[in-house]
Amino acid sequence: MNGESEEQGYQRGLGARQIQMIAIGGAIGTGLFLGAGKSITKAGPSVILAYALAGLVIYAIMRALGELLMYRPVSGSFSTYAREFLGPYWGFVTGWTYWLFWVITGITEVTAAATYMQHWWPSIPQWVSALVFTLILYGANLISVKLFGELEFWFSAVKVTAIIGMILIGLGVITLGFSDAGPTASFTHLWADGGFFPNGVGGTLMTLQIVMFSFLAVELVGVTAGESVDPEKNLPRAIKTVPWRIALFYIGSLIIILSVVSWTVFEPGTSPFVAAFQKIGLPFGAGIVNFVVLTAALSSCNSGMYSTGRMLRDLALNGQGPKMFTKLTRNGLPLVGTSFSVALMMVGVWINYEWPSEAFDLVVSFATISGMWAWAMILCSQLVYRAKSDRGELPVSSFRAPGAPWTSWIALAFIAMVVVLMGFDAESRVSLYGAPVWAAILTVSYFVIKARNPETFTKTSA
Repeated sequence: MNGESEEQGYQRGLGARQIQMIAIGGAIGTGLFLGAGKSITKAGPSVILAYALAGLVIYAIMRALGELLMYRPVSGSFSTYAREFLGPYWGFVTGWTYWLFWVITGITEVTAAATYMQHWWPSIPQWVSALVFTLILYGANLISVKLFGELEFWFSAVKVTAIIGMILIGLGVITLGFSDAGPTASFTHLWADGGFFPNGVGGTLMTLQIVMFSFLAVELVGVTAGESVDPEKNLPRAIKTVPWRIALFYIGSLIIILSVVSWTVFEPGTSPFVAAFQKIGLPFGAGIVNFVVLTAALSSCNSGMYSTGRMLRDLALNGQGPKMFTKLTRNGLPLVGTSFSVALMMVGVWINYEWPSEAFDLVVSFATISGMWAWAMILCSQLVYRAKSDRGELPVSSFRAPGAPWTSWIALAFIAMVVVLMGFDAESRVSLYGAPVWAAILTVSYFVIKARNPETFTKTSA
């Protein structure tokens, strides 16, 4: 396993605590801190149920990924597994689509960060903040992978500490009645203000796209496999923490926030955490929360820049991308691929210049559909691998997914349902128009590259 990583040129500089925090922090970002405001206005308190159901599906996806990672931990991750178990075409599509996902997510995160800056300095144009943040994070990604892991550790530590602090303060407001929100704070807000399903079950279902977006990046731990110290030990540990992460950071925080303040108070485009602390009236409370959500967005974008370079290099090593992306710096960093990706992320600066108020919604739906494709490929690859390992054709993974293959089939059905529901939402429907265009571009590109280099397109990359 280590030999493969060394052959790829990467350095195993990510230790156990960094992997744990990357796993925890990767899924705590814009989707929860900013996107939750929109889902709350659509579904009311029932958004908690939406997050719980989606969380179960996410755990099934992560256990499927864990089974594959323990079979063969590589930095190419989803692209490598799709290439091996589904064929070179699917590896090509998955690698480029996951790369696109992180480019778009990077745009989403800097957009959110620029939005948060308006809380303190509304006079600064949103596009200026987006440009500055993009350049700063690009500089951070020119550091060694070990230092990247250390930075992500502390970024994530801030997010985790803040959410736990918010929950504790919220519980104090509800039970002890202090602060401006104390007299009205109550768990009865979860069912008294129009019911648990104030807009019906349909309203809850229509939030699933935003909810699934909130969980995007939870799979990032798979991309770190080739640079993780002792992946056979550290990666399963990180994946096993998924249930309590979802229960605490998503479900727990939303229960408290929606109990402190009625769901009817929140507005789309505004962080519910910031809004709640404004209602509580604690000195500097909203400003502190705004700083935390700003940190969360920048952390997620930083992880995205990390991921794009690795995915492009995996494609290039397998003849499915330009050879220039194979180059590494002396510190083992894919500088060319990262630089190319960041250049495209600059599109986010333009979007923030042209449509500052709609920027977040414009990119969320594109990020969701491309991210869910990666999840679907993880599940499909795991189903093929499980069948082969059960027949004795491949070694059995040391970290088998419980309930598989049924849990994988259920997760695939859930993803399909979310895609169908996106077609009923005018704002997210645009991504369904763009997906066939992207698929056509990839398909044509695949056959052109294959015709020029047929010897590189083998069934597997093992």
